[in-house]
Amino acid sequence: MNRSNHPGNVLIGVFPLPSLVVVICTAYFLQSCGERPRYEEPRSPEASMSTFEFADPAITAQVFATEPQVIDPVSMEFDEEGNAWVVGMLDAYKPDSVKGRGRIVRLADTDADGRADTAIVFADSLREATSVLPWQGGLLVTAAPHILYFRDNDGDGLAEQRDTLFTGFFNRNEEAQITNLRFGVDNWIYANNNGQAGDIAFPKGKDTARLSVKGWDFRFRLDKGLFEAASLAMDGAGHRFYTQNTDHISQVVISKRYLDRNPFLPKSLRRSTLNISEHDPLMFQRTPAPWWRAERTRQRNRKSRENGLPEKEFADGHFTGGSGGTMYTGSLLPETYYGSVFTGDVAGNLVHRDILKDIDSPYRRAVRGPLEKDREFMATTDSWVRPASFTEGPDGSLFMIDMYRQHIETPLSIPADLQVGMDFNAGDRHGRIYRIVAKGSPALQLKPLKLRSLSTQELLGMLAHQSQWWRLTAQRLLLDRQDRSIVAAARTMCLSHPKPHARLHALYVLEGLDTVDDGILRALLKDKDPDLREHALLLAEGRKGLLPDILPLVDDPSGRVAYQAALSIGSYAGPEVRTALQRILLHNIASPWYRMAVLSAPVGSTVEMLELFMAEKSFLDAQNEGRDSFVREIVSVIRDRADAVETARLRSILSSPAWKGPAALRDTALSMLQKGN
Repeated sequence: MNRSNHPGNVLIGVFPLPSLVVVICTAYFLQSCGERPRYEEPRSPEASMSTFEFADPAITAQVFATEPQVIDPVSMEFDEEGNAWVVGMLDAYKPDSVKGRGRIVRLADTDADGRADTAIVFADSLREATSVLPWQGGLLVTAAPHILYFRDNDGDGLAEQRDTLFTGFFNRNEEAQITNLRFGVDNWIYANNNGQAGDIAFPKGKDTARLSVKGWDFRFRLDKGLFEAASLAMDGAGHRFYTQNTDHISQVVISKRYLDRNPFLPKSLRRSTLNISEHDPLMFQRTPAPWWRAERTRQRNRKSRENGLPEKEFADGHFTGGSGGTMYTGSLLPETYYGSVFTGDVAGNLVHRDILKDIDSPYRRAVRGPLEKDREFMATTDSWVRPASFTEGPDGSLFMIDMYRQHIETPLSIPADLQVGMDFNAGDRHGRIYRIVAKGSPALQLKPLKLRSLSTQELLGMLAHQSQWWRLTAQRLLLDRQDRSIVAAARTMCLSHPKPHARLHALYVLEGLDTVDDGILRALLKDKDPDLREHALLLAEGRKGLLPDILPLVDDPSGRVAYQAALSIGSYAGPEVRTALQRILLHNIASPWYRMAVLSAPVGSTVEMLELFMAEKSFLDAQNEGRDSFVREIVSVIRDRADAVETARLRSILSSPAWKGPAALRDTALSMLQKGN
């Protein structure tokens, strides 16, 4: 969920060797003179864990893996065999001359005590690897500028096969590079690109054209050879959320493809995401600000005062290093935590929890839990703890990946005079992974799962599992197999299983087998579960025979379904579509998201659409900014489209004595056409 689960949000940089020598010598001199060190020394894993303060006394942490098995860990994933794969970013903070020291290891617990004691190197000499995803018996790996595929073909534990799947991603700043691979319920694989520029090539694909991803994230389907820029951890229904430093949780409200269908949308409407937190930017950390940050903040605020400006920078207590947003669907935390989003702040040494609250809107609202009104889910007094990411294990627990470093910021953001005494490599031999569970939970057992040996029918049954890890793993394996013998059973599950999440996963198993027909979608468009209605709308787009079934959903009681209906019917044409768009916008005219949905559709940004509104008395009588904004926005689209006939018709409507709207609004619209602004 992060620019969502983003090891790249761990602020990493390059420290020139001569400067490092000066820093080390200066630090030694200061300490030898008896001055108290400005920065703490590391603790043992057990001592560090003893400083963890949970808001809920029923929660505890257990050590799962530490150095030397894991060093600079930034990501961990479990595969269908129960193997734990860890990405170590060992080239963090290293100059370019020593880049390429990253590695991927498989952890093992040989004495069955619940703690990893062996790390088997699967792939090494990696340059800035940040995340992995199990795929077809191997691993997909983000390592800018590439997305790679590794596989062990001879069973010796080491990957001999190394393929470059995609290349061309930005790779000049580790804190903002491609990362966070996630397999979605819609059968697409998503990766966070942090909006960085890049022209992406798919060397093994049939289409050799490069794709620009500037301003967007990235998604691809290897089963169909598709890849595209996308707006991006996902929840169980595939809604996309992400984390990016100061914005600890934002939601993707509208997909890029809808914005792309109208290149003349005003810039004010060309956004796809929204910060959904009701409590940003405050957090409750237990560690004081490091000396350099406190001093930099003091200096900046002093300069602001001298210039007559208000102080506006904070040294602590505010999100600055949000990372690793992950939704929890396991069973080893109390039931009240199911569906919560856990996010680390690497600068604040804490774990934050959000509850996603449904509101009458296209998006959700992220709120604090009842035990966390004035504290965090977990905060520590150990300033070295850096919760870079999280993962849910097949055992039902939440794992926290702790990079464990003395400093987590790039030297590029710290004035040189404040770097005295800072060793940016302190911690490059450390790393911890903790298991977060309810007290009294059974001990961890790293045991083989062998899901690949299960029958296709057995995998289909797993789509009803309570844990999303099991559901998505089973769905991914079914996608691999392409076994059409289960179509009938999957169809039955999709239409009649009592659990909505089982019906949803079965739907996308059918989609992966290219067997979704109009009958299934027609039934799901009327399903009692809003997530299924929403996904049925997505898959029904463009199917002409389903338009009569789609149109009523613009009045759906679920705000997310109604919004998706507004987007989906925009792929059709005709007067009934225009009327439906008018109806939904009349009820939601104040929302820029609904105005965006309507105007993104070819039929929604025409002169005919404006005429339809001009004939609506309630629209003309409305006294709100939403109405005026819509008129200005649709005039802007028509003007910039520069169709002479259409523009002349619009000018005639605005100048006609029949105009019943406010005179000031008419004058503004005419001025926009006249001056081209």
